[in-house]
Amino acid sequence: MLERTALSPEKIATTPADRIRRWLISFLLLAVVSVSNPVLGQANKAVTQPVLQARSAKIIEKEGLKFKDLNRNGQVDRYEDWRLSPEERSRDLLSKMSVEQKVGFMLISTTRMKNDRSFEAARSKEPITSDFNEEDLVAETNMFTRKPLPAPIMNAAGTTKAVTQFHLRHFILRANASARTTAEWANKLQTLCESDGLGIPAIVASNPRNHITNAAAIGTSVGKTVFSAWPGELGLSAMRDLKLVREFADIARQEWAAVGLRKGYMYMADLATEPRWQRVDGTFGENANWAGQMMTQIVLGFQGTKLGPGSVALTTKHFPGGGAGKGGQDPHFDWGKEEVFPGGMLENNLIPFKAAIAAGTSAIMPYYSMPVGTKYEPIAYAYNRAVIHDLLRTQLGFKGIINSDTGPIEMMPWGAENLSIKERYKRTLEAGVNLYSGTADPTLLLETVKSGMVEIKLVDDSVLRLLMEKFALGLFENPYVDVEAAERLVGNASFQARADLAHRKSIVLLRNEAKTLPLKAKTKVYFEVYQKRPGETGPGEVVTPEKPYSVDFVKTPEEADVILLWIRPGGRSLFGSDGSPLALSLSKNGVDVGYINQLTAKKPTLLALNYSNPWVIDEIYKTDAQNRIKGVLATFGTTPDALLDIVTGRFKPTGKMPFTTPVSEAAAQNQKEDVPGYQEGAGYALFKYDEGLTY
Repeated sequence: MLERTALSPEKIATTPADRIRRWLISFLLLAVVSVSNPVLGQANKAVTQPVLQARSAKIIEKEGLKFKDLNRNGQVDRYEDWRLSPEERSRDLLSKMSVEQKVGFMLISTTRMKNDRSFEAARSKEPITSDFNEEDLVAETNMFTRKPLPAPIMNAAGTTKAVTQFHLRHFILRANASARTTAEWANKLQTLCESDGLGIPAIVASNPRNHITNAAAIGTSVGKTVFSAWPGELGLSAMRDLKLVREFADIARQEWAAVGLRKGYMYMADLATEPRWQRVDGTFGENANWAGQMMTQIVLGFQGTKLGPGSVALTTKHFPGGGAGKGGQDPHFDWGKEEVFPGGMLENNLIPFKAAIAAGTSAIMPYYSMPVGTKYEPIAYAYNRAVIHDLLRTQLGFKGIINSDTGPIEMMPWGAENLSIKERYKRTLEAGVNLYSGTADPTLLLETVKSGMVEIKLVDDSVLRLLMEKFALGLFENPYVDVEAAERLVGNASFQARADLAHRKSIVLLRNEAKTLPLKAKTKVYFEVYQKRPGETGPGEVVTPEKPYSVDFVKTPEEADVILLWIRPGGRSLFGSDGSPLALSLSKNGVDVGYINQLTAKKPTLLALNYSNPWVIDEIYKTDAQNRIKGVLATFGTTPDALLDIVTGRFKPTGKMPFTTPVSEAAAQNQKEDVPGYQEGAGYALFKYDEGLTY
């Protein structure tokens, strides 16, 4: 304890004990000053000058450091001071924003590049360029259900108008363009944002861009792009290689950040418990614990252990799990709005989300569904305070952004159809939504806020969370990208080599009668890839690879020793749904089973199936002694080369099934929507979850 005895100057200078006391007093005083003055407190730490990039904002030098004068007032405001925490900076900027700026900040909508005709029936004959698309895109019908809307919706605003009049700073890019074009466009967008008002940068989101899929569509997956091309999500899961999953996410992160995409509308933590659901291929399968492990690696790979200047912020979807739609139908449509839990396994759905939260996912997206037959009110999750506030915020402790799916206010207000648009905004704000996906026009949300229908603190809380994400990502210091570097990095050979390994590890060997595989050298192989639209018949495409293999490829089944038949079923697409019952039999999903049976009767056959759903294959595959199918393999969005490397023995199969496949259509139709196939009991499965052979 320090004594208060008065000491002479001589004693103060010469007594060792007093010198220690003086040091302690100085240290404590400095600590007090540092706590009361956070800038001074942080300035006493070693600081590293971040890279600043500006187009119109001036650079201010202060205390030997550089800062961007984003609001052009000639001084370093707290929100411009990168030494402060994201929360401190966000609170300062929030205090400077008008109500109009705050409301615009709470919308995320499609943005379009020049000649990008996303959501339009007509396609431009001109190539997409890096210039802005200044056309508003207003629809009077629901883009999904194709029914009239109660009021028109602006799906996209002209870019300059969006930024300068609507104060939008969150955008979804749908266009599939080159790395150079995307990077140049992103820089132009950030330049515009920097020149406007408080100089708040944009954040651009996208759906997945790194996967081979048969189901690419606006709102689900961009499909194959110039980025490195990996297996579909089910294929990543089938690899059973968490280290490679983490590497995938890190590689994709680098590609996305290089072109200016800093937010991912991905990945799906939903479970594939209902095999008929048309979004099964976007999941990591039916096992909640494994999906949780996958989500952990995905989040850490894209974001890092915390958000930073190199991160891509993820929006994990669709809380609290959308895989238990009644009859497999999807809630983009009114006939699929009910989510049911006949097995009482709603809690099982939460496991992957808990993992994503623990890993630090920046945002979570509730689905359109309304729970039926549970303790929760039967109203869509974006409106359901008990689900997204009490369960997600309070019970699970999620502190990030709650981002609605696209259009729950105007298009999919299930359970809230009788509410006005303003009442829907009020209900969802009070439930806990922070960011609204869909409309680009803030008018009605602004009217809701200005009318006093909702407390302004709900708006401020949302904007604060959104600002903190942007500050953590380093966008205020440098939102710009190096176009030349982006072109060199995206899809480079070393990245694709790792993706090629993943393709081979994703393939599952399910049956190998009489050790037919791997094929012996000089075996004559007829290789047919069969992919048809519903209603089409006849043979598929005959493949004769240019790459040399130990086997010989022939052009007709009659010449062959073995037929290699790769079927890619193509059922009704998600956005082609009409409410009719969904089925998993091949004949209901674009496969002419009569032709297939005639083909496989000619020679011993190796059957490969691309599983975007757990298909029922009893129409072509029998387990009796007369069966001429000698091997069965499962793929999940891959390449012919990867499949051939497996069947010829260049690569030993190691994949495991990410879900169970029903033995019959009756088994599929009778499955409980929320129960994974491996818990459905004896007699349900043809191929079991986690099944997989090797050589």
